[in-house]
Amino acid sequence: MQKLLLSLILSVIAAAPVFSAQNVSYDQLLAQLTSHQGEIPAAAVPEASAKSFAAEAEGRYWVGIKTSAKAERTALLEAGFDIIETEKDKVYGFADHELLARLSAAFKVETSQPLSSYISRSKDFPAADAIYHNYQETYDTLKQLADNNSDIASLFSIGKTIEGRDIWCLRVNNSAKGETPSSKPGAFFMGNLHAREHLTAEVTLLLAVWLMEHRNDADVKNYISTLDIYIAPMANPDGAEFDIKNGSYQYYRKNMAKNPNGSRGVDLNRNFDSWWCEAGASTYPGSDTYCGPKAFSEPESQHIKRFFETRRNLKTHISFHSYASEILYPWGGSEEEVADERDRKAFVKIATEMGKLTNYEPRKSSDMYVATGDSADWAYAATGALSFTFELEGRGFYPGAAIVKGAVERNIKASVYLLSVTADPYKVI
Repeated sequence: MQKLLLSLILSVIAAAPVFSAQNVSYDQLLAQLTSHQGEIPAAAVPEASAKSFAAEAEGRYWVGIKTSAKAERTALLEAGFDIIETEKDKVYGFADHELLARLSAAFKVETSQPLSSYISRSKDFPAADAIYHNYQETYDTLKQLADNNSDIASLFSIGKTIEGRDIWCLRVNNSAKGETPSSKPGAFFMGNLHAREHLTAEVTLLLAVWLMEHRNDADVKNYISTLDIYIAPMANPDGAEFDIKNGSYQYYRKNMAKNPNGSRGVDLNRNFDSWWCEAGASTYPGSDTYCGPKAFSEPESQHIKRFFETRRNLKTHISFHSYASEILYPWGGSEEEVADERDRKAFVKIATEMGKLTNYEPRKSSDMYVATGDSADWAYAATGALSFTFELEGRGFYPGAAIVKGAVERNIKASVYLLSVTADPYKVI
């Protein structure tokens, strides 16, 4: 990964434990990620880095809009507004110049400031984020885990992205490798479907490291022998790599599709065939919530679709996102409750228990607003897998190093709990 503010963090990296792909250690990786808990003083931002940020952010705005009703929030999403934060009577998010004009004509825009100035004052631009794992480093770690635990672990690609990167997946199963079918109950953990949500990749990657390091613990050993476990830390590697280009965050959400109007990207979490492009999704290509020209138009969503459809043994699933400290269950694309009473009770009970372990709020996904084309909605509707969306903790997309340890530890507890019910999710009711 290109090192952000290299002159400020070289001493940090030198002092931290040196990562070696030859000896992957959970404690070592966690210590490295949390070795520096400070943030960049505003005065310390180099001129070149600030210019790089401003160049990418030109024409984009951080916007506050007065609204309190779910229907208004859903309408904002349909207009193309990506809601990032919510207050009692206001929402905040990003908009380009064209979208801001549209929003101003239809909604009460209370505040707007150029994204470049918002970034320059933001406190969520951590120096230690240079130690997060980029695409190559993520692959190297997964590869070493598979090599060091070849009796129970294997690494394969779910498929290639628009730019030709593999979506790597670590499989943990003591009797089947790679893409060989299995009849064991399956669990799938996925991170980084949205590019700028890098903490989700760290949580998912360190879950894999933790499982391999604890493979001989009685409960983990049992899960490895009886379950089919899949872990894909980076489902949108093109977008994730773009978001850190030039050593500066781009606040980028989508994949790297080239749209006919010259804009870039499709929101992969609006591209699944679950009430596709109805409520809470935008047809405006420049929007961060653009649903794409059709359902499953993107190779990334197509590969995830095929992954589920060819593994009917999958029983549970978590897609990690950030940030809101929530555990969401279907439906997100409809205000209706899940019709199957047994499924609904299982969703509520499992989410509640995982909420206790993470201090996240369990809730139906559409409680805040309706958003269609969601991957978890589709996975449940198409395959029956009990699928949850985790919104990780934090106060921004780039929360720094201090948050990693707690987020990883809490979400590993929740993930292990999900493994404990995967063989029979309905035993909780």
